[in-house]
Amino acid sequence: MLATKDKDKQMQPAVAAATGKRVTGSEALILSLLAEQADTIFGYPGGAIMPVYDALYQFRDQINHILVRHEQGAAHAAEGFARMAGKPGVCMATSGPGATNLITGIADAFIDSIPMVCITGQVTSGLLGTDAFQEIDILSLSSPVTKWNYLVTDADEIPAVVAKAFYIARTGRPGPVLIDIAKDAQQALLTKEFSYKFHDKVSGYSPKPEINEQAIEQAVRLIDNAKKPLIFAGHGIQIAKGEEQLMEFVEKTGIPVASTLLGLSVFPTAHPLYAGMLGMHGNYGPNFLCNQADVIIAIGMRFDDRVTGNLDGYLENCKIIHIEIDPAEFHKNVIADVPVHADAKDALEKLIPLVKENKHPEWRDEFHKCYDQECDKVINGDLRDPSEFIKMGQVINHLSEIAPKDMVMVTDVGQHQMVAARYAKFHSPDSWISSGGLGTMGFALPAAIGAAVARPDRPVVAVIGDGGFQMTIQELGTIMQYKLPVKILVLNNNFLGMVRQWQEMFFENRYSFVEMTNPDFVAIAKGYFIESNRVSNREELADALQTAMEFDGPYFLEVKVEKEEKVFPMIPSGEKVQNIRLE
Repeated sequence: MLATKDKDKQMQPAVAAATGKRVTGSEALILSLLAEQADTIFGYPGGAIMPVYDALYQFRDQINHILVRHEQGAAHAAEGFARMAGKPGVCMATSGPGATNLITGIADAFIDSIPMVCITGQVTSGLLGTDAFQEIDILSLSSPVTKWNYLVTDADEIPAVVAKAFYIARTGRPGPVLIDIAKDAQQALLTKEFSYKFHDKVSGYSPKPEINEQAIEQAVRLIDNAKKPLIFAGHGIQIAKGEEQLMEFVEKTGIPVASTLLGLSVFPTAHPLYAGMLGMHGNYGPNFLCNQADVIIAIGMRFDDRVTGNLDGYLENCKIIHIEIDPAEFHKNVIADVPVHADAKDALEKLIPLVKENKHPEWRDEFHKCYDQECDKVINGDLRDPSEFIKMGQVINHLSEIAPKDMVMVTDVGQHQMVAARYAKFHSPDSWISSGGLGTMGFALPAAIGAAVARPDRPVVAVIGDGGFQMTIQELGTIMQYKLPVKILVLNNNFLGMVRQWQEMFFENRYSFVEMTNPDFVAIAKGYFIESNRVSNREELADALQTAMEFDGPYFLEVKVEKEEKVFPMIPSGEKVQNIRLE
């Protein structure tokens, strides 16, 4: 976060010109966004937010407004933007259904710790509580899934409320905030001259913990004496921009690294100390061997149920060091022996000079042996299956081989997500964007839009299943309008694949409402003037992927994959991690 004085020096010309003048509430909002260097908004206009859009018109050369096709798309696009830009994404909608349509994206951001500032219009103050047209109590609805929210009824409040919102969204454990602004507050003139003061503190809120030196010393002793240590690398490392520190720590200590789903790409997959992904459909080694570790260093992760499986006996014979910015996560699911309340990067910087240089070759080799076993049972079959059908793993593996090393992969939720997580190769930080805790189908297409807007210098590929694609398919219109060079890869098996797999394995093949009769996706994409193609046999796959990646502009590729493929390894729901199944 930039210091306040540094931000003041970088004040936008429009903000400087307006300072000391009386402006409307809507103008104050736009000027406040500019002051925060929030130069991109994903939004959809409507009656209760129209004064803000009118003010936005005069600042259209300074703020890039992306008109999405559905408010849920605005929220997910803001998430993708935030993940790539390293600052809060901004989304905006009108009252009533516009505001409620944001909720899924807000909830997704809340669970995955994504900083967002969400702005909604509200009916005029005099109509509040009267069930007026498109009135909804969005504060009550959003309270469980925001770090903070506020209803503005006085135009004079707007600059201070925006400053507080951005401060809360980006500090500590990041997350979404919501500002609801009554229409009369948008229209009214401020009673005082406009000025903007950045927030650097909020009463009762301490986002930057002071690291407990005793906890660091305890952690160092455990790490130095460990025979079989293992790192659990989570999303908090990416949020803290601590990838370089993680690499330095790992190479000094020789400790293998296992990643959570959202921790993917914080550590390169080709590194000899990368052990694989944790969790229900993660790699065999880190799941099977974690209970044999004598020290676990969990960094920026929350021990959610998809990582831990059945908690009975989980990690019971090892010491746990838990590095986490949010103290509410300590001991919530797993009791930590040494909780370290800290930003992941700060904690690693403390540990690096104190820990001893070490190597654990025999322990590392155990993970390599597990990987070889996984290859024999799963990976070789996935990648070299001689049948006529294309398997999802073959698509992702080949994509990783031909794509630039800085490719950003954005996935939806389902079987394709787990296959992508397992077979994608990550070389650069910030190369993976997915919906984790909420598991939101429909996430990928709008999130890829946000990622592409934030980082036009990096190729963005959205990997989506046929089910999730149809939940936000209308955002093809956004890609068309703004000519965003997103590559859209739909793996189509005509099923809700993950649900079907569970029905096959645990419900005696009772396929209850999971088979999909799909439209002609290529025709739809062409209707949006997006270059498109479809492949259904393996001989065409390599050329089709190469064409898609090299095309100058957006490209849609549908790959018809095996209909009833299962994703392994798998830890069945409710079972222990050591019971991970390879088939």
